[in-house]
Amino acid sequence: MTNSTVKRLFRWILFPLLWIAVWQIIALIVDREVLVPAPARVFVRLWELMRTERFWSIVGSSILRVTLGFLAGVLLGTLTGVLTAKLPLSDGLLSPLLTVIRATPVASFIILALVWMGAESTPVFISFLMVFPIMQSHVHTGVRAVSPALLEMARVYRIPTARRVKALYVPAVLPNFSAGCRTCLGLAWKAGVAAEVISIPMRSIGRELHNSKAYLETVDVFAWTVTVILLSLLIEKLLSMLLLRLTKGGERQ
Repeated sequence: MTNSTVKRLFRWILFPLLWIAVWQIIALIVDREVLVPAPARVFVRLWELMRTERFWSIVGSSILRVTLGFLAGVLLGTLTGVLTAKLPLSDGLLSPLLTVIRATPVASFIILALVWMGAESTPVFISFLMVFPIMQSHVHTGVRAVSPALLEMARVYRIPTARRVKALYVPAVLPNFSAGCRTCLGLAWKAGVAAEVISIPMRSIGRELHNSKAYLETVDVFAWTVTVILLSLLIEKLLSMLLLRLTKGGERQ
């Protein structure tokens, strides 16, 4: 086997199995399922949940909420990133708002959103808030990275705006855009589920976690938590593949 194959083997199989073994040891030491259930018990329960239509309905609803917030954050963050990079006045105008968003605890925004929007829209809004300032910063940096000398040359030779964007801005912004998306997705997913736990919308992973905690069904808490982790890994992998293709396409242009 090659070194890369060995590294993947350790990263995706052996190391996870090691931590599952640690989990099993802790469960044996504690010896109270209500505190730390055994891995086998959790995975059996997860398999039971996965065999029901209700499970996939809940998972689909949570993914939809987080995706809507994520896409809205990416879109508005990209637009404002371009705007603040090209217009210094808008940068100064938006800077206090972005500072407030970054500094305010997520729990405060969740409570306010719950009052303003209701349970169903709160996870979407919170996911959006996690994504928006990060994407704005990354795109802003990418736009500002374009060489002034190249921009001046394009202006002197009267290169059309569309060609300037394609040849100068897209290659400069794409790496920052991709990095921002990868960073934001995990934050949006975790914050969205946290918002569901507090707002308790219908058909949501957060609602299931809340109810499991309320009834001391710790096995279900662990099963739904494992679900969140696995979905996060899967979605991040799919996004990375999409961004890789997008970046390669931008480089070929």
